[in-house]
Amino acid sequence: MKKIFCGLLILFWCFAYGADKNAVVEIKEKLFVAQSNDIYLNAKNYLGRAIKYEGIFKIYEAPDSGQKYYSVIRYGPGCCGIDLNAGFEVRWDKAYPAEDDWVEVTGILEEYTEADGKYLRLALSSLKVLPVRGQEYVR
Repeated sequence: MKKIFCGLLILFWCFAYGADKNAVVEIKEKLFVAQSNDIYLNAKNYLGRAIKYEGIFKIYEAPDSGQKYYSVIRYGPGCCGIDLNAGFEVRWDKAYPAEDDWVEVTGILEEYTEADGKYLRLALSSLKVLPVRGQEYVR
């Protein structure tokens, strides 16, 4: 029994503290909202790390400034239709795809400041339009 306990303790330590901080964090469909929330809530653990996921490419234009913001999201649960968009703002130095294209992105999580606060976004190293769509509505 003592050997099993020690083995489990070592295994826990390896997962909790020995995880490769250089590994790409891949957000999967089944835990999309939970993984996205964890990144936002624990941003200091993810800043500078590569994140990869698929979703819907969206463009938002601020009505007061005309500033465009680009994101890759999925629709989450809610009481009144689409109440939640899970995903991240993205920054890309090449041509953006068409709005509502299904894309796969990989990028480094960064924090930036605008007049009214600090925000998270992915500085993309890869953006691919995919021919097959995944689940648009996730939990």
